[in-house]
Amino acid sequence: MIDCYKILGVRNNATLSEIKKAYREKVKLLHPDITGDSTQNEQFNNVVQAYRVLTDARQRSIFDESYFTKHRKGGSQKSSFDYYKWLSERQDFESRAKFIFFTLMTQREDEAVAEFKRMQMNHHDFSLKDWFTREDFMDYGYILAEELVIRGEYYDAFLLLEQIIKMEYSYQYFYIFFPDVLDFTLNILKHNIDTVISDELALDVFERALELGFSKKDEKFFLTKMGQEYERIGDSYTANLCFKAAEM
Repeated sequence: MIDCYKILGVRNNATLSEIKKAYREKVKLLHPDITGDSTQNEQFNNVVQAYRVLTDARQRSIFDESYFTKHRKGGSQKSSFDYYKWLSERQDFESRAKFIFFTLMTQREDEAVAEFKRMQMNHHDFSLKDWFTREDFMDYGYILAEELVIRGEYYDAFLLLEQIIKMEYSYQYFYIFFPDVLDFTLNILKHNIDTVISDELALDVFERALELGFSKKDEKFFLTKMGQEYERIGDSYTANLCFKAAEM
């Protein structure tokens, strides 16, 4: 078990605001998108996991009881509480959301992706962002989108990133990693979407992309792609409308 307090560099009686401040400072130092150093992934993941534990009242209480009791008694005891098992047995939306991110942060990425896709397919009113802070949803959502892309699940990755982007536009200032989210999303749109999904889904994606505040140049690209998709499905009239809009 990792020492959550040591990893974040805070006291074991640190306040929530102190924990969040320490987390953001650590992320700025270790996030691979900022440092460009992929060798720090393990350290970054430990920071995220420590933050996740210490900002959840129940998890922090369990951690305090099991980890520090273990160390005071010489390190031989193990906690009888299995958080993974506890989440696995619960079917409410909050628990399923926490299960997805918990497995994602504990090297169970396949389980995280499978559960995310299952919940998206079976529960249209399920949304990860309903259960996490703005910062957590962006950080974990971005990591989950990366795992989806690794597995070729570009459509699901786009829908998740779309939620993050729309959430950010509702704030007066942007979170530090927001440009990375936009770049990642744009890369999917330009290089992956229309090669692996149906024409109909591709049209849906490019139409939605027009609402995400990308540059005029990018919007012309989306409209051109839509025109090409309409041509492929035999709708030359709408295809021409898209091409004309792209030229404006």
